Amino acid sequence: MHKIFAGINDYIQGITQLVYPLQCWGCGSDLVTKKERICISCNFKLPETGFTALAGNPVEKIFYGRLPIAAATSLYYFSKDSLLQHLLHQLKYKGNPDIGEHFGKTMGRRMKGHSRFEGIHGLTPIPLSKKRLQQRGYNQALAICEGLSQVLEVPVLDHLTIRQKDNETQTHKNRQERWQNMQDIFHLENPKTIEGKHLLLVDDVLTTGATLEACGESLLKAGGLKLSLATLAYATV
Repeated sequence: MHKIFAGINDYIQGITQLVYPLQCWGCGSDLVTKKERICISCNFKLPETGFTALAGNPVEKIFYGRLPIAAATSLYYFSKDSLLQHLLHQLKYKGNPDIGEHFGKTMGRRMKGHSRFEGIHGLTPIPLSKKRLQQRGYNQALAICEGLSQVLEVPVLDHLTIRQKDNETQTHKNRQERWQNMQDIFHLENPKTIEGKHLLLVDDVLTTGATLEACGESLLKAGGLKLSLATLAYATV
């Protein structure tokens, strides 16, 4: 009986695919299944950093003397007018949080089994302001966390910090201006709930590190906290 229902389900999915074909998020080409929404060709074009297994990698060096972290990584190199920028634009501005979950799973597979990221008790996203959350409808960093959670089997701890004000966009600011723009932005709600834990703070793109530094400083007000960082993309400044 199970085989019969499975066969019927496959048939229905096949018909649906003919009428409403699934398309690659990157290039728009038709896909055979919905398990992988980025085609082989586009996946090949995404430049992985290999930072997960590398202690002292460029991401970690950004925070030397700024934030005491256990480990840090970024999945891909970011560059303007690239396929990755196109995908991130869909994630942040075109109502497609599934892209974040997809990349979160990919990042989780790269991190799983590496001693540098073992013993993590929870995943926490960089929070959005209430205004931006209402405009967007979701937090892209939370979507990445949800993908990571499925692979690493670690809970997502949302709302640990709140964004106290809607700061100006960071896009056209230099390193110093970004740092000043992030002062006193984040507030840790319940420090005792994460005392002595190892948390992974997650965001979409790392540039100067000002946002991660500000949020990380807030989290580290919890006693004995061990902090690691992970972003989907790393943009050289």
